[in-house]
Amino acid sequence: VQLQASGGGLVQAGDSLRLSCAASGRTVSSYTMGWFRQAPGKEREFVAAISWSGANTYADSVKGRFTISRDNAKNTLYLQMNSLKPEDTAVYYCAARNAIAVATPPDRYNYWGQGTQVTVSS
Repeated sequence: VQLQASGGGLVQAGDSLRLSCAASGRTVSSYTMGWFRQAPGKEREFVAAISWSGANTYADSVKGRFTISRDNAKNTLYLQMNSLKPEDTAVYYCAARNAIAVATPPDRYNYWGQGTQVTVSS
């Protein structure tokens, strides 16, 4: 499975962005998919995940502002980010896990995209 993340950019606080993650190589409709982020000098952290059935979970820091979704027909994962804050600045990675259960630790995911930079100015 190859994952290609896109949609990052430089925005102001309060703006919105939508990240996309296109999967190729095989269908990921049965995979759990997730978004993670890594800020400079910090460890990679969980942002959101969605199961094959659409069940989702979010980090407390983004709950109510970010929405994860997937389009299995397009083999694509999305992350709608609203009300962005400077502390959301990071490289965002999409990941896939060949398992039914949603998981939050990065080491539970088998496949990773290359990352897309999100920078939020104050």
